[in-house]
Amino acid sequence: MALAIRDVREHDLDAVLALNNAAGRSILALDATRLRYFFEHADYFRVAEIDGHLAGFLIALREGSDYDSSNYCWFSQRYPQFVYIDRIVIANAYRRHGLGRIFYCDVNSYAEVRVPLLTCEVILEPRDDVVVLFHGTYGFQEVGQQRMSEQGPQVSLLAKDLPSYAYVRDTYLQSGGLPDVPWLAERKHLIPSNTTQRRLAGERRP
Repeated sequence: MALAIRDVREHDLDAVLALNNAAGRSILALDATRLRYFFEHADYFRVAEIDGHLAGFLIALREGSDYDSSNYCWFSQRYPQFVYIDRIVIANAYRRHGLGRIFYCDVNSYAEVRVPLLTCEVILEPRDDVVVLFHGTYGFQEVGQQRMSEQGPQVSLLAKDLPSYAYVRDTYLQSGGLPDVPWLAERKHLIPSNTTQRRLAGERRP
């Protein structure tokens, strides 16, 4: 089995949309417009490809986006820097084989050299104990709860401290930036996100 985790490409979008909308009640449905927004603005949008087949994807955004998700906004109101995991979807044929952990390791590696906090939410209605346990064993802790809308589900807001960030900030981010190597590179956006625009402008945050 040949596994590749790579940045999404435009020709993947139809398959990503179909995979998302077949995932069931635990994943909010997408339309083509929302998916295009992610393609153009998400700081992290990677897919898993196994033997040439799309096996899953994960989408995450940093602080400073105009993303209108109520959960993203909850974190934006409380934390100055974070990476927010909006969704992870694994195709049925590839579930329960560790692909979710591979994605979380990858997004963790992306986040820990950029921000002090990795965040997400878990839907509690209906509660999926496998999902709750997965996040708990990966180091996430609940920092709040909210109802997504008047008729929406209750969610648990989760955050994971990234202790490596302080070292990276002090050693690299405050003195020239990250080394210019492929595994540390930013995703290439069609339209630069707010955080990308800040970095291009030379802004440094403590």
